Amino acid sequence: MHIKHSLPEIIREIKEKQKEAEDEIKQLGPPLPSSQADKMHLLWNMITEFVQTYKNQIGGKYDARRKLTAKSGPQRQELSGGARIKMGFYKLYSDLE
Repeated sequence: MHIKHSLPEIIREIKEKQKEAEDEIKQLGPPLPSSQADKMHLLWNMITEFVQTYKNQIGGKYDARRKLTAKSGPQRQELSGGARIKMGFYKLYSDLE
C-alpha cells in the first residue's frame, strides 16, 4: 500500500529531474564532432572566428555579440579594442617586474 501511495510522487520527481537534465544539455549546445574531418573543420572555424574578432578589436570595429546588457543598475563601461589589449600587456608585464 505504501509503494502504491508513493509511486506517483517518485514518477513526478523522476520526470522533473529528467526535464532539468535535458534543459542543461540544451544549454551546452550541439555535441562535439566525432570524425577527424569534422573536428578539424570545427577547430578551423573557431580559429578563424578568433582571428577575425581579434582584428576587429584592434581596429575598433563594433561587435554586437560583445554588447553589454544593462542589469539592475547603470551600465558599466569597459575598455575595448586596442585599449583592452594594451591593459592586458600592462598587467602581464607588471607581474614580471
